[in-house]
Amino acid sequence: MEQILLSVLQKTAEVYGIQSHTEVSLVLANDEYIHALNREYRGKDCPTDVLSFALNEGEEPVVIDGPEEVLLGDIIISIETATRQAAEYGHSLERELAYLTVHGILHLLGYDHMTEEDKQEMRREEEHVLSLLGISRV
Repeated sequence: MEQILLSVLQKTAEVYGIQSHTEVSLVLANDEYIHALNREYRGKDCPTDVLSFALNEGEEPVVIDGPEEVLLGDIIISIETATRQAAEYGHSLERELAYLTVHGILHLLGYDHMTEEDKQEMRREEEHVLSLLGISRV
């Protein structure tokens, strides 16, 4: 599983030109943990499948003689919700986790799905990356 998620992160970075010295945190959690985050940060009192917290939403501070790494943000995925969704959609847990990872990174890159047009664009991007990795919906 770790290798699959690492390959998803690397392929997404390649497709979107993310620099090699960029860091993304990926946390696999349970429903209880993601529920607490969803309630605190989004005001939604329920678990969700994936949350993304971008670290580049404001102005970047000027760092002198600091590390060259770019901290893109954090992605938190609920394994429990991903397992239920994989069964519901009729595909593997690996495919669901790969999808949620791409979805999370796209949020970190500024993609969103607030409108139907944005949702369709984001879905095309998600499926494009997964197809490059040979990960299909079936």
